[in-house]
Amino acid sequence: MTTDLPFPLIDAATLRERLARGTTTRVFDCSFDLADPTAGRAQYRAGHIPGARYVHLDDDLSAGADDEAPAASGGRHPLPAREVFAQRLRTWGLNRDEAVVVYDRQGGMVCGRLWWMLRWCGHAPVAVLDGSWAAWVAAGGAIETGDAAPATPGDFALGPARVALRRTDEVAAALGTPGQTLIDARAAPRHRGEVEPLDPVAGHIPGALNRPFTENFDADGRYKSPDRLRAEFDALLAGRDPATVVHHCGSGVSAIPNVLAMTIAGLGTPPLFAGSWSEWCNTPGLPCARSC
Repeated sequence: MTTDLPFPLIDAATLRERLARGTTTRVFDCSFDLADPTAGRAQYRAGHIPGARYVHLDDDLSAGADDEAPAASGGRHPLPAREVFAQRLRTWGLNRDEAVVVYDRQGGMVCGRLWWMLRWCGHAPVAVLDGSWAAWVAAGGAIETGDAAPATPGDFALGPARVALRRTDEVAAALGTPGQTLIDARAAPRHRGEVEPLDPVAGHIPGALNRPFTENFDADGRYKSPDRLRAEFDALLAGRDPATVVHHCGSGVSAIPNVLAMTIAGLGTPPLFAGSWSEWCNTPGLPCARSC
């Protein structure tokens, strides 16, 4: 199956056109509130893009205790093994080479996780809805309520990973070397160690630069232009090679907008340290820094 799906972003008007002409497109709603894990599903039921299926960050996009294979990362939102996630995708009705569009109500923070995981499992045609749910509503897109009908199982199959995953031991081994530049996507007060609402230790991985994921968006919630993103990352890196960048955050979710932003800017698609701060600060013997 071939697809003309834009990469890595799709705008609301283009998605409306695809759906109107019946172009096969799987749409997933990833809305999730860290403070209230039940809120995303309720929001989905109250209104979503027609045909969209809901996926839950904790239940669907993270490893579970009953998984048949060990998690691929640690932290608060551990990645399930690729084989486990592939089975979930088949259950959701996804077929190989089928176009996928993802969105949420968090400005793209959570749906980026599904974008990355699909790429990690080898799936090529996947795009993030630029501006997410707010952009769809602003564009006058149709709205459907209730739950999705049960899906007919798909034939999705794993392929070579299209993005790179970094483990804690790999990040620790390269710490402080010119070959690794860590970028932390958490808010500045958390990076500095002034506050820590979620993890047992406040601070950051030594040497990590800080770019809060919210800095990637314009006031309307859409990603900034490629030129602006490139200029901002160039300023942050201050001569460091973009090819050395590894992104992380608190639990491997909010770092994805930084991964996407560098992709949009033409700076490559850097690896993700999915365990992030939540795994790092809970691993005995690893150094933690504070700048407050």
